[in-house]
Amino acid sequence: MKRLIFTTLLVSGLAGVMAPGAFAQQDSTKRNRRDLDYGIVKITRDDKDSVNKQPKKGRFVGGITFTRVDLGFSRLIDNGSFNLSPNNDFLDYKGGKTSTFSFDVLQFGYRFNSNFKVYVAGGFDWTLIRLRKDITIAKNSNEFVYTDQSPVHFSKNRFSSSYVHIPLNFEFRTTENKNGKRFYLVLGPEVSFLLNGKIKQISEERGKEKQYDSYHFQSVRYGGTIRFGYGGLGLFTKYYFNDMFTTPQQAGLKNMSFGVTFGLN
Repeated sequence: MKRLIFTTLLVSGLAGVMAPGAFAQQDSTKRNRRDLDYGIVKITRDDKDSVNKQPKKGRFVGGITFTRVDLGFSRLIDNGSFNLSPNNDFLDYKGGKTSTFSFDVLQFGYRFNSNFKVYVAGGFDWTLIRLRKDITIAKNSNEFVYTDQSPVHFSKNRFSSSYVHIPLNFEFRTTENKNGKRFYLVLGPEVSFLLNGKIKQISEERGKEKQYDSYHFQSVRYGGTIRFGYGGLGLFTKYYFNDMFTTPQQAGLKNMSFGVTFGLN
């Protein structure tokens, strides 16, 4: 009986001694698991933050493309004025039907980050002048002269030039918004090389006629372009710094254009 009482007391004492340690170990285990869980979450978040904070590496970009399609109006600027001087009055044109069209088919450059890129592009450019007067500009002539075709009346008398252009563009863009779109600013100089000049005339008396010549257009043209847009749609303006023609009588006659541009992104 005494041995049973002693054994009972001994077991109770040991239990009393061991219980706090067991509960403490259990609490410690729970805390460790909780800390581990929190630690995993924290590490994952920190890793993500550190990845986001790392600057993206620059890369070369380019290839065949079909973009920056410009469609708009052209204007002749005669020594700083939109009014033509007497020397250039024969080039009087219909403003609503004098247009420009261009696009790029190649580009090669370097993207420094998601907001800035520099690239060289290549494409084609047309300037289409709708003449008011019933004249025909002489081809294969040493001088920039014309002949009056009256009484023939042209329902269309279009005097145009086509160039290969090579722009150097600096592109700035914002980060994407929740709709996945950005604002764009693209600007830079460009140089163009003449392909040909062209006259297209339509009249009842003579039907449709086409003639090709350089027509004293500049063989090399240089200027600048600026585009501003949102998403894939924007506005553009171009200005050419050298004279439109090589003849001294047309000195100071320059060309500019403006309109809408597609395919900025």
